[in-house]
Amino acid sequence: MNKTGLRAFWRRLHSRALSRVGLGLVLTVALAGGLAPFLAPYDPTHQEFGDLLQGPSRQHPLGTDDLGRDVLSRLMWGARVSLQVGVIAVGIALVTGTILGLLSGYIGGMLDNWLMRLMDALLAFPVLVLALALAAILSPSLSNVMLAIGVVGVPTYARLVRGQVLSVREWEFVQAAKAVGGTDLRILLQHVLPNITAPIIVEASLHIAAATLAEAGLSFLGLGVQPPTPSWGAMLNVGRGYLEIAPWMAMAPGAAIFLTVLGFNFLGDGVRDALDPRLKQLQ
Repeated sequence: MNKTGLRAFWRRLHSRALSRVGLGLVLTVALAGGLAPFLAPYDPTHQEFGDLLQGPSRQHPLGTDDLGRDVLSRLMWGARVSLQVGVIAVGIALVTGTILGLLSGYIGGMLDNWLMRLMDALLAFPVLVLALALAAILSPSLSNVMLAIGVVGVPTYARLVRGQVLSVREWEFVQAAKAVGGTDLRILLQHVLPNITAPIIVEASLHIAAATLAEAGLSFLGLGVQPPTPSWGAMLNVGRGYLEIAPWMAMAPGAAIFLTVLGFNFLGDGVRDALDPRLKQLQ
């Protein structure tokens, strides 16, 4: 996409109110996580036993937890974990799924049949159940959570890319590239892949929200990031035991998960609309 195309894309994206809301939420979470070492008022793992279960105050804007740790600081550091898992897990799924989809759709035949049956088998399992199984097998840790969520997302990208390749490979310029002796790798990288990037980008922008939610779910169940590393899912799990006496412990991470997922969904919808060829023709 050239500079003119980028400006047109940004103009279409920015023209939608929900896209601006989503972008604002995503940037807020990203800045909070990225600048947590400088903006967090306290060490997220520091325990102050004289301040157990303190409500929101000037000293602790979101209160403290059952160990006297500042909830706001843990929330900001938890944003780093959620975004890291979301981006890296989606990257694993995107790269692996795109490669498999390109090979399956372009080469076809027995390879296509076997790869798609494998993807169908993975899709037969509920996403969270498969992620739980992989995380349990690999043992709970940040890197294993990213790997488990990434593997679960591979079939989505593989089938998406395969469907796009099956269409693009029949276009005249691809057939012309074959006729002049272009290698399969060159045709895939220079002619096929650039023409299927739009749906991949849209899927990735929406998938980050799902990956963030999956990480929170795994951490909530104790199969994600392990204490004392702050994680929104783990904070929510601890907070649910104090809903009656310290509701802020669960409300803060719950609101953070909700707003982050909502922001990525709004932004993903905006990206989809901005990249829709039919909208380009109408504007």
